[in-house]
Amino acid sequence: MNSTYCLSKYITRKQIIKVSKVNKFLIMLTILANSLVFAQEPITPIPLTIETDSKKVTLGKKLFFDTILSSDNTISCASCHDLKSKFGTDLTSVSTGVNGHKGTRNSPTIYNSVFNFSQFWDGRANNLSQQALEPITNTLEMGMPSWQQTVAKIKKIAEYKELFAAAYDGEITKENTADAIAEFGKTLITPNSIFDQYLRGNKEAITSEQKRGYEIFKSYGCVACHQGMNVGGNMYQKFGVVKDINLLDGTLNNDLGRYNITGNEWDKRVFKVPSLRLAAKTPPYFHDGSIATLDEAVGIMIEFQLGRKVPKKDKKAIIRFLESLVGEIPEGIR
Repeated sequence: MNSTYCLSKYITRKQIIKVSKVNKFLIMLTILANSLVFAQEPITPIPLTIETDSKKVTLGKKLFFDTILSSDNTISCASCHDLKSKFGTDLTSVSTGVNGHKGTRNSPTIYNSVFNFSQFWDGRANNLSQQALEPITNTLEMGMPSWQQTVAKIKKIAEYKELFAAAYDGEITKENTADAIAEFGKTLITPNSIFDQYLRGNKEAITSEQKRGYEIFKSYGCVACHQGMNVGGNMYQKFGVVKDINLLDGTLNNDLGRYNITGNEWDKRVFKVPSLRLAAKTPPYFHDGSIATLDEAVGIMIEFQLGRKVPKKDKKAIIRFLESLVGEIPEGIR
């Protein structure tokens, strides 16, 4: 497996040449460690259940669907993350917020986001609670002038007073509001996909074509970034590792990703690797939502991340494998 695809610091081939002998030794140790991990199955099943606080979940669910968290009472969290019919996204390139404002990045699915090691495309939030804080006061999303005014709106509603009393001893605060939404977010998992059933021992759960797609997914090197429970979501990676993304027509190269957060040159066009758990159900693709089909997205990733061209039959098999990752929508949602 090429070290270019394994390292969480997304070291490119040119950069590897420049590092010291000591760093080269450390890189080789990292490659060896990754090889040992991938000797076993690199993907693990989503747990069938996850422990949560039921009172906080009840409150968080109401907040998630409530438009009062927006400045004009028209937008809720669910507006961009449709849980029932759109698998936790809105199936648009970028979402529409208050006053018709368009966002700047594609809204990823909120399903299974609890398993991500950071939130947002650029990883600027460490957890679901931090993530829940931002959209409410973002001028392009829910547009509330401040969290102080948001809390004041919530306090005027009798039902919320009761729910906060049960979950947080009556403390209606910015932090508790975000925590409740995050607690509800923990329940939004999609377990028991046929691929998870396969991993748990039912070798007949997936088709021969899906098995072939999984083997190709591993042999091509896709699994170096898309592994673990969420088949992604656990590292950052440069978009255009092997082939410069500037060579691709369109807007993909416009966003500098984590560089906007860190100011580190190595972070230019670096993003959190997305989960592929619901990729088969959540077009369009990539951080700007510019790629309409999974077929095109798979081809771009293999070409620009792995430096290869993929035959149509291999691409089709990989897509069939990705379809096997789609699990069950929670009972309280479907």
